[in-house]
Amino acid sequence: MKNLKDILYKVGINQVFGITNIDVNELVFDSRKVKTGDVFVAQKGVQVDGHLYIDKAISLGATAIICEDFPSDKKEGVTYIQVENANTALAIMASNFYNNPSTKFPVVGVTGTNGKTTIASLLYQLFQKAGYHVGLLSTVKILVGKKEYKATHTTPDSVTINRYLDLMLEEGVEYCFMEVSSHGIHQKRTEGLTFAGGIFTNLSHDHLDYHKTFAEYRNVKKAFFDELPKTAFALTNIDDKNGNFMLQNTKAKKYSYALKTVADYKTRILEKQLSGTLIAVDGTEVWTKLIGVFNIYNLTAIMATAELLGLERLEILTIISQLESVNGRFQYTVSEDGVTAIVDYAHTPDALKNVLETINDIRTNNEKLITVVGCGGDRDKTKRPKMAHIASHLSNQVIFTSDNPRTENAQSILEDMEVGVSPENYKKTLSILNRKQAIKTACKLSETGDIILIAGKGHENYQEINGVRSHFNDLEEVTNCFNQLKKN
Repeated sequence: MKNLKDILYKVGINQVFGITNIDVNELVFDSRKVKTGDVFVAQKGVQVDGHLYIDKAISLGATAIICEDFPSDKKEGVTYIQVENANTALAIMASNFYNNPSTKFPVVGVTGTNGKTTIASLLYQLFQKAGYHVGLLSTVKILVGKKEYKATHTTPDSVTINRYLDLMLEEGVEYCFMEVSSHGIHQKRTEGLTFAGGIFTNLSHDHLDYHKTFAEYRNVKKAFFDELPKTAFALTNIDDKNGNFMLQNTKAKKYSYALKTVADYKTRILEKQLSGTLIAVDGTEVWTKLIGVFNIYNLTAIMATAELLGLERLEILTIISQLESVNGRFQYTVSEDGVTAIVDYAHTPDALKNVLETINDIRTNNEKLITVVGCGGDRDKTKRPKMAHIASHLSNQVIFTSDNPRTENAQSILEDMEVGVSPENYKKTLSILNRKQAIKTACKLSETGDIILIAGKGHENYQEINGVRSHFNDLEEVTNCFNQLKKN
């Protein structure tokens, strides 16, 4: 039990109806989950307005309601608290409810368009190999020490974040690394948290279905750094044109990393292979299993962060050579016939371009590069023709297919993509709606030495069609195809 007055500490309150000195059980924002003695927070969501479910929450036993607009009919015995922003209130209350766990051990947030999962996950790996108990909040998974929990969002809701941070504290976790998405920042899910550091990766075309303009998307990312305390560090990719912009108003200590520009932390690429990359850090050569320029940026951010958190440079470089690639990020398998299949989460124009340029940079051009790619439904439509253009321009052959159509017509998504193909690349492209068949076709078209890139879904173990999710994994599918072709 918690006292309502205590968990309202630092919440911007307009009006109160009823008493706040009462004990409450749980903090709930989904009316269906309300139980006797709970606090219900009525959020104005993108699709649903929680104010419509206040009466339902009360009927299920809610004794306190947090809302932006008072209902016309207030029930006796129920406390109503009007706040400026219910999302902000929920986040601050969640931190208070769990005794502000983010203040008790270092939590580092990673934001940007691409690289969030890789950086957070590899920092988890690095610190674990260095002998620390570590926590991870990522798109791929949530880890408390070595115990894994299912992740449903890039940045979970504020109650879930604080619940896991509290659990990490109980389990003796010493560092936590978490992805911070633009949605999470905009919806105030990270409000009330105290970050020991923030990392900016890069910024490119994504989520414009939600943010509407690139400027708004950029400003939301910047807001994360604006809120960092002066005790924290703010680490930015100075090679990205938005890198300096992120740090304009931060109170945190500013640091930069780069491959091209003069920076606090700089890495040079010496040699590229499909099996890894040789890099130089301040004159010291290190071999890493990670592939691609974009991954060396990620690696540079990881090394800088580890040093800023107190690890020794020699220890960091030793562990860097041991780090394994993240599930669904440039993950590859090779068939008995010598065909290489690469599975990558690239689902933005910039990410797809990075992966394809990486492959083209390494390969001999005596082999074909076959790309299988789609675009998600109910998401930013403007990136569809751009991704199709990039795929057809940088590949020898492209198969457009379904990604996660969600509730949108899958054929319409393919047609949106096809618009982006230049006339000289028409003959390179095929459209196969069924993703399984598209992958199978790519395997059949391939010959010894060829490379197949399957882009867009990466680590995901499902495909969502007409709002229904069913099991689907790109790596499993291409492995099965290779095995079938071997039998034949």
